[in-house]
Amino acid sequence: MLNETYSIVLAIFAASAAGLVGAFALMKKTVLAGDVMSHVAIPGIGLAFIWQTNPLIGGALTLFLGAFVISRLEHRTTLSSEAAIGVIFAASVALGALLINSEEELIDALFGGFGKLSRGEFIFGIVSSILIVAALWVLRNKLIISLFSKDLAASIGINVRVLNFLFLLLFSLAILLGLRFLGALLAGALIIVPASAARQLSHSLGLFLALSMFLSILSIVLGFVISSAYGLDLGPTIVVVASAIFAFSLLKKKN
Repeated sequence: MLNETYSIVLAIFAASAAGLVGAFALMKKTVLAGDVMSHVAIPGIGLAFIWQTNPLIGGALTLFLGAFVISRLEHRTTLSSEAAIGVIFAASVALGALLINSEEELIDALFGGFGKLSRGEFIFGIVSSILIVAALWVLRNKLIISLFSKDLAASIGINVRVLNFLFLLLFSLAILLGLRFLGALLAGALIIVPASAARQLSHSLGLFLALSMFLSILSIVLGFVISSAYGLDLGPTIVVVASAIFAFSLLKKKN
C-alpha cells in the first residue's frame, strides 16, 4: 500500500486527464454525459463487492461495457448520444441499488474511498492518465473537424463513428480514474466543472485546453489541502472547490 503522497500524485495526473476530456466534451456538447456515465460504474462496483474483488475493477467493466452499448445504440437506432446515455444511466442506477446492500459499501461507491492505494493501482492510474492526454493530443485535429462538420470529416477520410467511440472510451477511462477520489456520484464533476470555468475564462482553443487541465488540478490540490486541514470528506470538498472556482469565473465578462 502506498501513502498519501502517492495518492495526491495520482489525483493530479487523473485531474489533468479529466480536465482535457472535459474540454473536448464541452465542445462536443456532451459534457453532462460525465455526470451520467459515472453512475454506470455503480452496478460494477456492486458486483465487485459481491465477488469480493477490487471495486474499481467492477466499475471499469460496466463503464466500458456501457460505452460499447451506447455506441451500438447510436449506430442501430436514431437515438442521440444524450438519449442513449440516459437509457444506460437509468438502468445502471436501478441495478446498482439492487446490488449494493451495505450502507458502508454504498457510501464508498457514491463518494469514493475503496481502501488504501496499491502499487498496481498507482501505476495503472499514471499510465492511463498519460494515455488519455496523449490520445487526445493525437486525435485533437480530427475531433475538432468532426465538431464543426461531420460531412467534412467524412469527406477527408475521418471515420466519425469510430472517432466518437474512441472518445467515449477515453471519457470512461477518465471517469474510472476519478472513482477512487470522488466516487460514482461526483466523478463526473471533475470533467464538467473545471472545463466550464475554463471556457468562461478563455478566448482561444489552446488556452481553453490548458486552463481546463490547470483548474482541474487546482481543484484536486486545494481539495486535498482543505479536507486534510479541516477533516472533511475528500470527494465533496474537491467538487465544492471546483464549483467555487466556476462561480468566480462568472465574474469575468465575456467579450
